[in-house]
Amino acid sequence: MPSSRVENLVAVLNTYSRESQEDNFYVVLFRFKPEVTKEHKETFVRELKKLKDLPCVKDNRLIVGGPSITDPIERSKNFEFALVSYHQDRAALDAYHASKEHTWVTQTYLFPFKEDLCRFDFEVDPEDEYMCAPGITSQMAG
Repeated sequence: MPSSRVENLVAVLNTYSRESQEDNFYVVLFRFKPEVTKEHKETFVRELKKLKDLPCVKDNRLIVGGPSITDPIERSKNFEFALVSYHQDRAALDAYHASKEHTWVTQTYLFPFKEDLCRFDFEVDPEDEYMCAPGITSQMAG
């Protein structure tokens, strides 16, 4: 890695470690009922992505992916989409769930149409938080 990339990576890590608390991650897997249209799913994903602009989402880091590319699909328990979001702490995660925007998206596009979902929230160990720094993967890759 050229020295300028190393210096950039060190600067990112130093900045992040000064600001760091235990990050909270929110992971959700979604599976819709078979009769739900592709258009509905696309609208759901589009609206879900807008939640990254909530102030309780750390650095606007909210990722929605799908449909699943797992092969065979049964290995992913037929879940179709996933969301991962980052939050400064448990209070920010709680604020995300309580926000009117989150409630609107889930009540309008998810709950009446879901077949199943799986939610998993967790705190990142302090020694692993550097991997959550914004731009860390681009700094390491290139």
